[in-house]
Amino acid sequence: MKLGFTSAFTCLGSVLLAGSAMAADIYSPVAPDAKQIETEQGWTFTIAPYFWMAGISGDVGLFGLPPTEVDASFSDIFDHLDFGAMVIGEARYDRYSIFADVMYTKISGERGTPLGILASNVEISTETFAGLLGVGYSLIDNSSGRLDVVGGARVWSVDTEISLSGGILGGASRSDGATWVDAVGGLRATYLITPEIYLTGWGIIGAGGADIDWDLAATIGYRFNDRVSAVAGYRALGVDYSNDGFVFDAVQQGPILGLVLRF
Repeated sequence: MKLGFTSAFTCLGSVLLAGSAMAADIYSPVAPDAKQIETEQGWTFTIAPYFWMAGISGDVGLFGLPPTEVDASFSDIFDHLDFGAMVIGEARYDRYSIFADVMYTKISGERGTPLGILASNVEISTETFAGLLGVGYSLIDNSSGRLDVVGGARVWSVDTEISLSGGILGGASRSDGATWVDAVGGLRATYLITPEIYLTGWGIIGAGGADIDWDLAATIGYRFNDRVSAVAGYRALGVDYSNDGFVFDAVQQGPILGLVLRF
């Protein structure tokens, strides 16, 4: 079945918007082990750039049009990626921690129209920022691992623009977007198998602007030395947001890789 003129634009925009939402969530693969480097004041600091190879499935709606079902693999999304940056940082003192997780992506695509009368080409661009600020407390912290309870707030900001070229409507553009905040909380665990190899996992759930916001992950890490580690694993993130014709109800999941730097 062929998509109509409007539906085709909505479908492409949905895929781009879905891809842009490969956003970072609480405690992406930082997961420091129990042995930390401490400053003279007792603080430890961690920064971890990471890459999430997520596909997406769900419903996405733009411009008040009916939501479009999306089922895109990571390779489909990567073909439209212009720029992406994902990083998390943490400061820890004794059992207490403060963390931030920041993500920015820009995704765009272009396609021709069926007849080229109203417009010959349509370009769609989506920019997404997701920023999380939170705190944590270690319920368990010993030589075998750590169990943290965490909580915080994540801000999402998404902007999508459609620009037309050629035809009667050439030069016209329209944008749609949303900004919302979710309160989230949950648990994160780290377990040392050997001094070099450790397991980590987290379970997070919340709501606010979204009806529900959840995040589950399991990773394994290898510590090259006291300052550098690498982690790999799998992550699934779900969110259900809708307001004023803008809909993002989707699950993203896929492998995740990260580099952990301590100082």
